[in-house]
Amino acid sequence: MILPTKHLSQERSLIGIGGEVLGLLNENKTVSALWHDFKRFRTERGLTISFDWFVLALDLLFMMNAIKSEKGRLRRVHS
Repeated sequence: MILPTKHLSQERSLIGIGGEVLGLLNENKTVSALWHDFKRFRTERGLTISFDWFVLALDLLFMMNAIKSEKGRLRRVHS
C-alpha cells in the first residue's frame, strides 16, 4: 500500500502518489485546490485515483514531515 509491490503499481502506491502531490505543491495551496490540480494531472496521464487515496498520501507526507498546514494551506517543508 505504501510502497509499490508486485501487485501494486507505483501509480497506485502512496509513496508514488505522494511524490506527485509534492511535485504539484510548488506554492502554498488549500487541500481542495491541490486535489483539483492533482485530478487534472492524473487525468492528463490517463490515471485516476480516489479522494481517499489522495488523503492517505497527504497523511503519509505529514507523517514524513514533508508537508505542513499553515493558515488553511498546505506547504512543502524544505530541510
